[in-house]
Amino acid sequence: MNKQPLEAACDADLRLSAQAMQRAALRARELAEQTGTAIVISRDGVLEEIRIEKAASIPPADEPSARCGGDASGS
Repeated sequence: MNKQPLEAACDADLRLSAQAMQRAALRARELAEQTGTAIVISRDGVLEEIRIEKAASIPPADEPSARCGGDASGS
């Protein structure tokens, strides 16, 4: 097994995978909060359900069209 940190990987996908996982985890928490569902995680081999409390401090993720300043019609 290679003991180099991910940041030193030659492959860009591998190098950026940790950041992608953090974004996915944040989005999963946002979605769980919006829908009132639990997130299931594995901690020390034990499955746990985590309920996300409503928090006004975490803004929802923007949709790509909103971030780019365009509208859904593409015009």
